[in-house]
Amino acid sequence: MIDWSTCPAVECHPDVVSGAWVFRSTRVPVAALFENLEAGATVAEFVQWFPGVGLEQAKSVLEHAARSSLAAA
Repeated sequence: MIDWSTCPAVECHPDVVSGAWVFRSTRVPVAALFENLEAGATVAEFVQWFPGVGLEQAKSVLEHAARSSLAAA
């Protein structure tokens, strides 16, 4: 399980998207990035499809997930 609380690109509020982790200052769930990538989308396509999410935010989330995976191994 990834600890998103240490990733500056995301935030979680109980009254925003039912408390899901979202990209900071948006209502776009972090899970949407991974779902779209698994479906074959590129990061560039994702940020086009979800206005408000910046390329650097998406890259930060992916880097955080990668670091978390390495730490758990």
